[in-house]
Amino acid sequence: MRISLPAQLSLCTLLVSGALLLPSLGGQAKPSPASPQAPGQKPPLMAPPSPHSTHYPILLLGFGNQPNWSVRIGLKGPERFDRDGYPPIPLEPGEVTQEATPETWTYRAKDSATGVAVAVHVSREACTDAVNDTLTTTPPLGGKYSFKVSIDHAQIGSLKGCGRIATELFPKISNRPDQEDDDTKKTPPVPVSSVTKFQSPVVVAYLNANLQLTFKRGSIVRTVPGLPGYDLAPSHDGKKLLFTREEGAVRSISEYDYDSNSVKELLRSEVRNPVWSPDDSRVAYLNHQGGKWQIWTFPSSDPTKAAILNPDSFESIQGWSDLHTLLAVTVSQTDLASIGEDGKVTQALPIKDLCGPDFLPGAKLTIRVHPTNPDLVLVSALFVRAPAGVPTVESGQAGGVFFYEFRSKRRAPLLIANLSATDAEWSRDGFQILFTGTDSSKRRGTYRVFWDGIGLQKYAAGTSLVVGL
Repeated sequence: MRISLPAQLSLCTLLVSGALLLPSLGGQAKPSPASPQAPGQKPPLMAPPSPHSTHYPILLLGFGNQPNWSVRIGLKGPERFDRDGYPPIPLEPGEVTQEATPETWTYRAKDSATGVAVAVHVSREACTDAVNDTLTTTPPLGGKYSFKVSIDHAQIGSLKGCGRIATELFPKISNRPDQEDDDTKKTPPVPVSSVTKFQSPVVVAYLNANLQLTFKRGSIVRTVPGLPGYDLAPSHDGKKLLFTREEGAVRSISEYDYDSNSVKELLRSEVRNPVWSPDDSRVAYLNHQGGKWQIWTFPSSDPTKAAILNPDSFESIQGWSDLHTLLAVTVSQTDLASIGEDGKVTQALPIKDLCGPDFLPGAKLTIRVHPTNPDLVLVSALFVRAPAGVPTVESGQAGGVFFYEFRSKRRAPLLIANLSATDAEWSRDGFQILFTGTDSSKRRGTYRVFWDGIGLQKYAAGTSLVVGL
């Protein structure tokens, strides 16, 4: 009789669990004395020593609070590292070593996106270093968990917490017939996203197939009257849309009001790239003065009060990291600058450090701050070399998307098969990414994918989509 692979795993787990109990059982009864050996009699054969496990054979969840984090440890080792406000990090399990005491283990792993080393330390002892694991409603009786757990990530740092047995979070192991095992091998399981609750955008703006400005709120779609435009910027309350228009050599910033279905011109000059503040009270934009694209602002209720914020030369405004800080790319795309309310640069990140060796600065560069976590940005850029499966459509180049964390400097690509990705934007819940995708036939559209890279689907026939609400 042939035993299926899941059954083998279950049996192996049972055997190793028994092996761990052997030392304690051995102390309960003394072996009977051996009987005298007769002259010329061969010595009895000795049984091989019992196997000694260096791996605790159960499924564990390690977790901590302030900040909230968790790591899942499966039968092969660490599988996933989660932190509040960041996409999950898939881990590649490595070796498991037992430390100085029989109830202490170190699990080695590798960050699948960046390749850096990860180590998870587990000891079986009472732990009160975490309030709860954020996946259960209440901590255990007495407030003590069964394990102490810590994780060391070469870029993110060290985090300490507790652990518990968590078989309910992992795929079930059952003794299935061999035929079912063969069927499973033929049809790989569909990956399941870590995102369980999300909210689709309510207000979006984009360019339709005829390159007309389109403003959608709920199920109602409206085409903005007048000439085409670009630099789309919907307000956070979903009521208005800013955009730039060109008439010959003259540019203007206009505002579309959804409720009245009307357009009014706010500024006419060498202006572009308007961006709402997080509370919609101000608008920042680029104004060409003295041969430089300077940053100016005005109260959203009165564009006649426009005033200069920073007189230096900038390439683009990329949004706000908070209510008081504007993000902009300097001329020639040298730095990503954080600019305070007084107009001074408080911090500058070289664009070459942001993009790393795999992505190119250039006209296709966009940087979007996560809606709730200012440490995390979503970046669109062209690849230096297109990965396998990504079509080259932009003058022989391909666009891609990656995450960047300011504090840890961790850069993680979000690989999207069969599409060149540009103009990536966050949804307001921060779990979804919407982007312009171009396939190998150069057909373009807007797609949506969850931040863990799962759930890719066509979202709209238009391009250059931005989210308001």
